[in-house]
Amino acid sequence: MLAQVIAGGLSAGSIYALVALALVITYKTTEVPNFAQGEMAMVSAFVAYVLMTDFQTGFFVAFTVALGFAFILGVGFESVILRRVRNPSHLNLLVVTLGFQLALFGLAGWKWGAEQRRFPFPVSPNEVIRIGDVSVSTLGVATIAISSVLMAGVFAFFRFTKLGVAMQATQQDSMAARINGVPTRRVVGLTFGISSVIGAVAALLTAPLITLDTTLMWDPLLKGFAAAVLGGLNAPVGAVLGGYLLGVTENLFGAYISVEFKSVVAFLIIVLVLWFRPSGLFARHYKRKV
Repeated sequence: MLAQVIAGGLSAGSIYALVALALVITYKTTEVPNFAQGEMAMVSAFVAYVLMTDFQTGFFVAFTVALGFAFILGVGFESVILRRVRNPSHLNLLVVTLGFQLALFGLAGWKWGAEQRRFPFPVSPNEVIRIGDVSVSTLGVATIAISSVLMAGVFAFFRFTKLGVAMQATQQDSMAARINGVPTRRVVGLTFGISSVIGAVAALLTAPLITLDTTLMWDPLLKGFAAAVLGGLNAPVGAVLGGYLLGVTENLFGAYISVEFKSVVAFLIIVLVLWFRPSGLFARHYKRKV
C-alpha cells in the first residue's frame, strides 16, 4: 500500500517539479514569480490539441509546435510587456504577470469556451504496468520519465553550455554580467522562453490525466508554487525536490488521513515554510546585516 501511494505521488510530483522549476528559473532573473506561467502553458496545450484534432497532425508534430509556440510566447511576454514596464518594482511586475494571466484566461475562454475536452495522448492513462505489488499507469511512468529527462537536460544546459552559464551569471548579478559583455536583455528573454517551454510540457502531461479546459493549470500552478516555496525560490534543484516531496506528502495525506486533505497540503506547506524557514528547505538562508 505504501509503495503504491509513493509511486502515485512521484507521478504527480513530476508535474509539480516541472512547474516549480519553471517558476524558479524566472524568479531568479526578476525576483518576481510569474503567475502567468499556468495560463501560458494552458494555451500551449490548446495549440497542440487544435493541431491534432482540426489539422490531423501527429502527436509528436503537435507537441513540437506547441513547445515552439510556448517559447515564442515566453520570449514575447518578457520583451514586449515586462521589459517595457515603467518603474519596474517587484509589485508592478507581479501585477503585470497577474494581468497577463487574466488576459490569456479570458482569451482562451473566448476562443475555446468552458467545454471539457479529452486530450489525445499516445499513452493511455488506463493501461497499467505492474512492478511487484505496485501498479503504475503507463502514463504515470511516461510522466516520470519525460519529466526526469527534461529536468536533467535543463540542469545540464545551465551547467555545461555557454548560454546556460551566461543565464546563471545574469541571474546572480545582471550588472556584473553586463559589464563582462553578456547581453543580459536577450538572456532574460531566453530565460522566459525556456521557462515557458518547461511549463508547456507540464501542461501537455497534465491534460491526458484529467480533461483539457481553461482551468487546466490552476491546481498544478498552485502546487508548483508551493513546491518552489518548499524547496527554495532561489534553488532550482531544491524546487524540483520540493515538487516530488509535495506529491508524495499529498498522496500520503489522501491515503491515510482524508482525500479532502490533499488540496489543503499545499496551503499548509506554504504557511509552515514561510513561518519557520522563509528561504526554503534546500536553499541557503541569508541573514541581512546592518
